Amino acid sequence: MKFSIYLSTSSQKFLKKLNRIDYERIIKRLKELSADPFPSGAKRIIGRKEKVFRIRVGDFRILYVVYLEKQAILISNIDKRSRIYKR
Repeated sequence: MKFSIYLSTSSQKFLKKLNRIDYERIIKRLKELSADPFPSGAKRIIGRKEKVFRIRVGDFRILYVVYLEKQAILISNIDKRSRIYKR
């Protein structure tokens, strides 16, 4: 059962700036995420109103929210580890 993936505006902008190799790695991981929204290595971010999870892709982090009833995943943010948690 596949989940639909929706990207926030900031995530779309970030992906456009990436080089081809990093872009392909992140897109591959997003496709895997649509098949399994809670893969091993996914961690819940504490201190947020919504249940936000994160997965790692090399030096990048993908923050996302899973809506089980709608079978949808909202990618709220993608950025380097050094900047992602400062927002």
